[in-house]
Amino acid sequence: MGRAIAQVIQENPECEIVGGTESEGSSAIGADIGELAGLGRIGVPITSDSDAVELFTKVQGILDFTTPAASVAYADLAAQARIVHVIGTTGFSREDEESVFAASRHARVVKSANMSLGINLLAALVKKAAQTLGPDFDIEILEMHHRQKVDAPSGTALLLGEAAAHGRKIALENHAVRVRDGHTGPRNTGDIGFATLRGGDVVGDHTVMLAGGGERIELTHRATNRGLFARGAVQAALWADSQPPGLYSMNDVLGL
Repeated sequence: MGRAIAQVIQENPECEIVGGTESEGSSAIGADIGELAGLGRIGVPITSDSDAVELFTKVQGILDFTTPAASVAYADLAAQARIVHVIGTTGFSREDEESVFAASRHARVVKSANMSLGINLLAALVKKAAQTLGPDFDIEILEMHHRQKVDAPSGTALLLGEAAAHGRKIALENHAVRVRDGHTGPRNTGDIGFATLRGGDVVGDHTVMLAGGGERIELTHRATNRGLFARGAVQAALWADSQPPGLYSMNDVLGL
């Protein structure tokens, strides 16, 4: 994602790459961001995240696709600097979410499990479908990602699950079924099921199935390259730059 974001920023006359960070000990530290992204040398090196405090004083915004621990630390720095913080990281705990929310009192935070227009439009369709069809239609969410992805279900799958739950006016945490194994018994009415696949270099496939008596509706989004997430993140940063402090989603950015 770092490489994809660098490429999109270089193509956008409204943006400039000021810096980039990597975790302590990374072999990328010291390397030129442009060369890493296949853009040629741009004279901006990767620095250690231990130097992030200095970097945050020089920028208007940060695009963050890292880990929950790093994102929480960056949220605090963004709040201190009163800048834009776009978060595409997934896998947050409830405590992490609370920390990011606290930071949004001073920073302009755009947080989304998926930055693409297509996925956020899909979520709106899922919410409407769940609301319209009601509990007589069972909802199952299938997602597949590359073999290196470390969290499951994906943040995007959970985003779609939340959309379905909102459509039905229920709490996802009370109705989500993430694992089925052995003799599970019949499906409970109102459950929202998740299935996870991992393999190869799949960027991200998500399908929401609404299965009723005698018919099934499938809503699917397939991402074929990470550039679409990077473009969404840059769009979010430019939008948030003119907003007051607060916690926003891609629905806000896209007007959905």
